[in-house]
Amino acid sequence: QVQLVESGGGLVQAGGSLRLSCAASGRTSSLYRMGWFRQGPGKEREFVAAISWSRGTTYYADSVKGRLTISRDSAKNTVYLQMNSLKPEDTAVYYCATGAARVRDVTTTQAYDYWGQGTQVTVSS
Repeated sequence: QVQLVESGGGLVQAGGSLRLSCAASGRTSSLYRMGWFRQGPGKEREFVAAISWSRGTTYYADSVKGRLTISRDSAKNTVYLQMNSLKPEDTAVYYCATGAARVRDVTTTQAYDYWGQGTQVTVSS
């Protein structure tokens, strides 16, 4: 199994920045892909970004391109989400997830096997 722990959430004004971190432990040798999802109030969980662990290939939702950046530190088994130019609509609980298998679509929750507990991001207008 893999355990994931997110950190870095908080309250920020619109236009501000935050950096989320997600540290993986346990069977980290099985890491193939890590992703970030978010779930706003009354909304379904949605894909934000993903990164392939070995090559570092990145994927983004259209709504965050140019503002959010996913990266990883393989030595620390940690993935980051740098969030700039934040908007009130970015307010959500952000979840880190990891998948061990190669899939066609990295944007679905079914592509991920383990999830963190989530960290709240609130953007005030």
